[in-house]
Amino acid sequence: MSSYLIDAPIYIFRYYFALPPHWHSRSGYATEAVYGFTNLLLDLLACRPHHIACAFDESLGNCFRNALYPDYKCSRAMPDAALAFQLTACREMAEALGITSFSSKRYEADDILATLTRKLRRYAPIIVSRDKDLGQLLARGASSLWDLAADRHMDSDALEQRFGVRPGQIADYLALVGDRSDDIPGIPGLGPKTAAYLLGEFEDIESLLAQLGRVAALPFRGAMGTAARLEQYADQLRLAKRLTCLEENMALDINSGELRPQPVDLYLAHALAEEFGISGLAGKMARILGRAHGEFE
Repeated sequence: MSSYLIDAPIYIFRYYFALPPHWHSRSGYATEAVYGFTNLLLDLLACRPHHIACAFDESLGNCFRNALYPDYKCSRAMPDAALAFQLTACREMAEALGITSFSSKRYEADDILATLTRKLRRYAPIIVSRDKDLGQLLARGASSLWDLAADRHMDSDALEQRFGVRPGQIADYLALVGDRSDDIPGIPGLGPKTAAYLLGEFEDIESLLAQLGRVAALPFRGAMGTAARLEQYADQLRLAKRLTCLEENMALDINSGELRPQPVDLYLAHALAEEFGISGLAGKMARILGRAHGEFE
């Protein structure tokens, strides 16, 4: 049996924008994301996981990273009422299905996943996500990233083949090239190939900044200019690394046993499915939960 740590926001947003609004709650809100996310959770529960947990976001604008860099994720709009309803409904469904869920006003879902990975390190958890930022967790005990919607796994070797850096260097890589989705600027004129090359020569950005003379002498076009820009933007680079590096020491007072699938009140789960207009999943819900928990016929 595997242990699954679920990056809830990335799938909720995916279904919110990708699925047609065929489902509606009794209160009139569209619930396509609730349908898609609940279906994903049921597929994971069907695998009979040893551990399973969801990480949600509620820190937009309040994250500790905003205190370090006020423009962090500045281009992201706060959820409107329709999306906020679905985000809340998705968490309600996860908890009704016996999946322990976490959020924080100071830390992001990625930090929660990093902390849970540390707690479950001996079980080599699978991170259910397609977010490259979480690749660094492959150096901290996770066995793979699994984009369940696309059924695509990425282990350490696959990540290195894709990005040209090891999992433990992902935060350094993102600091060098920037991360547009999080409004983190990179070093001007420094692209992914150059970043990967540099991190093949140096362990991390501190080693890089400590040996700029060696950078200038490297056998690639523009090496001297790259060294000069690294020196010019050294403070920005160090700040970017603090933004891209995930926090794994959040104060989550929970042990690994509490991350096992919890007992499910199937009738509550069905009632929520009715409330959210996704009762078409009721049969699948009863079949999977009955088999997984041995409580229902």
